[in-house]
Amino acid sequence: MASIKKLSIDIECYSDVDLQKCGVYKYVQSPNFEILLFGYSADEQVVQVVDLTQGERIPDEIIDALTNENITKWAFNSQFERICLSEYLRRYYPQKFISYSIAEDTVGDYLSPVSWKCTMTWCAYMGLPLSLENAGTVLGLEEQKLKEGKDLIKYFCVPCKPTKTNGYRDRNLPCDAR
Repeated sequence: MASIKKLSIDIECYSDVDLQKCGVYKYVQSPNFEILLFGYSADEQVVQVVDLTQGERIPDEIIDALTNENITKWAFNSQFERICLSEYLRRYYPQKFISYSIAEDTVGDYLSPVSWKCTMTWCAYMGLPLSLENAGTVLGLEEQKLKEGKDLIKYFCVPCKPTKTNGYRDRNLPCDAR
């Protein structure tokens, strides 16, 4: 792959911490936080999806791009992606993680926001809905998130209530989706 200029990113994650109630920082600080799927497109090329739950690895060139401030990273709600990927890099690639903070900054131990662009912020700026689904509808985009995809995200990315029927598990894994 030639030198990357732009990286579009979408991730799906799991945490036992409720994102809506606690926010992204507490969400990623959970020892049970993990990135399940890492989708990306480098320079408008075909989208690649890395299934981290199946032992696949994000290519080294993409890992390097995440910390390179000369490469523009795009995501819908990029703050979420940036904070989640900061935690991921700290855990699995500590030698490549670069924080933009200073020692006195207690909440800045994350990837620098300088090279991150947020399409949700652009939607707000243009008076569009702030949900990806609704913005896509207003813009008349042909490809929309499938309902099945939303259901799968809820099934795998959110803790489930332990019941006798589900064997008292608090999380759904691929082997549970039979």
